[in-house]
Amino acid sequence: MGPLVRLFPVGLCVIAMQRTFLSEMKVFGVVLQIVLALAAAAGAGAGPERGAIGGFTLGLMYDLATGSPLGLTALVYALAGFVAGYVLTLTPTPQWWLASIFTAIGAAVGETAVPVARTLIGQDGWFTSRLFTIVPVVSGFALLLSPLFVPLGRWCMCVKRPKWKAIRE
Repeated sequence: MGPLVRLFPVGLCVIAMQRTFLSEMKVFGVVLQIVLALAAAAGAGAGPERGAIGGFTLGLMYDLATGSPLGLTALVYALAGFVAGYVLTLTPTPQWWLASIFTAIGAAVGETAVPVARTLIGQDGWFTSRLFTIVPVVSGFALLLSPLFVPLGRWCMCVKRPKWKAIRE
């Protein structure tokens, strides 16, 4: 099975959660972004290239579900997956806490890129002081979900952990 075949049903379930009960559940007045957390976690588990592909796919599905400008969220989530996937360039098998930190960093970059992308397409009013509340809440939520989402993202992107074998003499 290819990664998109696995990512599609998981993405549908996560988008359904985002659009139903998570849109009503707010922390400090901020809607928790579970789709962004999965996109960043897929990058932290699968690497920058596959993280960008997974983030783009999840973002495109989110754009189609919400009616936002097609491709805008996809580009932002691809950036989040790419940034979070940078952890695999540091070490081939990161510890769970290092993958969690990079998932949070990827989510923070993705959430910060949303106002930039919206401004580039001509939608004003997205740069506010509320970003200092929104970004930490979203990245903290991604940090909390990352022990569950990094293995899920790795599975969705068809990546197995490398197995180290001793060399025989």
